[in-house]
Amino acid sequence: MSRYLLRRLLIAVPSIIGISVILFTVLALAPGDPFEELATNPAIPPEVRANLRAQFGLDDPVALRYFRWFGAMVQGDWGFSFASRIDVDDLILQRIPVTLLIIGSSQLLALAIALPVGIYAAMRPYSIFDQIASTLSLVGFSLPTFFTGILFILFFSIYLDWLPFVYRADISATGWRWYWEHVRQAIMPVAVLGLFQGAAWTRYVRSAVLDVIRLDYVTTARSKGLAERVVVVKHVVRNALIPVVTLVALQIPAVFGGAIVTEQIFRVPGIGSLLISAILANDTPVIMAVTFVLSILVILFNLLADVLYGWLDPRIAYR
Repeated sequence: MSRYLLRRLLIAVPSIIGISVILFTVLALAPGDPFEELATNPAIPPEVRANLRAQFGLDDPVALRYFRWFGAMVQGDWGFSFASRIDVDDLILQRIPVTLLIIGSSQLLALAIALPVGIYAAMRPYSIFDQIASTLSLVGFSLPTFFTGILFILFFSIYLDWLPFVYRADISATGWRWYWEHVRQAIMPVAVLGLFQGAAWTRYVRSAVLDVIRLDYVTTARSKGLAERVVVVKHVVRNALIPVVTLVALQIPAVFGGAIVTEQIFRVPGIGSLLISAILANDTPVIMAVTFVLSILVILFNLLADVLYGWLDPRIAYR
């Protein structure tokens, strides 16, 4: 296992470098100027704007700018935010814990919905429960997150006045009240992402369990007198989860994309809202750093999926 992990990490290095080259080149060639406001301000001389561009190396060739940026990034210097006027790494470290908390909680909620509902529906195919679960999962997967987010705000925040619809980082409460306020304002964004993913995964879990439950070794296990719970948990679910793990790993980019939209709806101070504000301000160092961090997270989650394969199916050998 250790040798396999080392080899995968070594393979990930050129992938990360290639991603960084593509991202930096696209952003460098994109139209726009981070100092465009200075050019339209008559109170600021053009020499100031030219000096700032020269100071940050924006007029240098793209290849030279990339090697300068990559060398600084390896040393821990991720650049300077033109809009926020602070270091990019400090800005990301302030935002990424909130995003990981929202995404992690939503994925746990999605799994808590998809696994029991999908398995129970597959064990009783075409029953009333199966038909209701299939209909609700289809509806939940069809509705985009921005639409369900607005519905949640209208119902739980405006109509019932139960939950706040704006995520506040500067809560003045202390003690348990501080934790409770953070939980209250995280309920809706977590529910929006979790229900969307849970609806999609329920259909895949049901399909995977149906494919496995008809195989001969499941019939053999039942003929030996094993309890139905043992047959389902030990022989059916463990093998049926292999394609589900693949699905979860491949949908990680979509999860982060949905989180960006959800953070904008609920004003969550996460990395998604940071990316949107950086794009609007043409803050290239922040855009580059955020997209690069998201790319690294996607590679790490795919590596985690490969490790889970060996735990789910002992026949898989890491060589």
